[in-house]
Amino acid sequence: MQLAIPHAPRKVRLAQVPGAVGRLVRGAVLGLAVIALLGAGAAWAGRFFVEEQSFTARAEEVEGLVVASRLPPPDARDGAEGSLEVLYTFNSVDHSVSGVTTFAEYAEGLGRGARVKLLVDPLRPDRPREAGFARARASRVGLLPWGLGLGVLLALGLFAWEVRRLWRAEVEPLRLGALVWLTPDGPLPETRREVVFPAHYFRQDVKHAVRARVRPGRAPVRNGDKVLAAVVPRQPGWARVIDQDLVKTLGWVR
Repeated sequence: MQLAIPHAPRKVRLAQVPGAVGRLVRGAVLGLAVIALLGAGAAWAGRFFVEEQSFTARAEEVEGLVVASRLPPPDARDGAEGSLEVLYTFNSVDHSVSGVTTFAEYAEGLGRGARVKLLVDPLRPDRPREAGFARARASRVGLLPWGLGLGVLLALGLFAWEVRRLWRAEVEPLRLGALVWLTPDGPLPETRREVVFPAHYFRQDVKHAVRARVRPGRAPVRNGDKVLAAVVPRQPGWARVIDQDLVKTLGWVR
């Protein structure tokens, strides 16, 4: 095989590197799946967000009386929830409701007959919420759109990171890296998996030790016991072995 390799910077596209496009497509599919999952979560969260905002906008504050409370065990109340049974009057109608959720630490200080602030939706006056708990929940719900937006940005950022990593690992060595004849420190194993092996090369009578990477199932370009490789520009201790299919794809063969 007679080689005709141009000087750097060489014209190399990501699509010319075997396996790179497949890895990029897999990354894109994974990113789209994450975005779709976030979209489904956003649809649910959007409805929940709208409902919470609508309740907050419509609700009126009324005063109720505690009839009873149900609490978790004393050693489990930190950050936990409890429930109240309350009496209250809304629009001249008396209501008795159980299961009004609130913070357990707040509820443990409310005895029978204690006064409590409630938020009541005029459209559903029989489903009040304890005011402090409802407002704290509304403030957390307000963070949902930001969290979902951050998730989408994270998915896009991971895809961009994968593109950048592929470019640096697969394309930059071929475009800008020094091409050398590597001497493996031992025989290369016969396998169809990606192989990383220690090797060395000489430049101006100076020996340089590197770790070289061979793509799975590829036959390296050989010169006796040596193999052709491109030194990774940003990591001079690493080299990418160039295989016969790749030099043909890149047009580096006479």
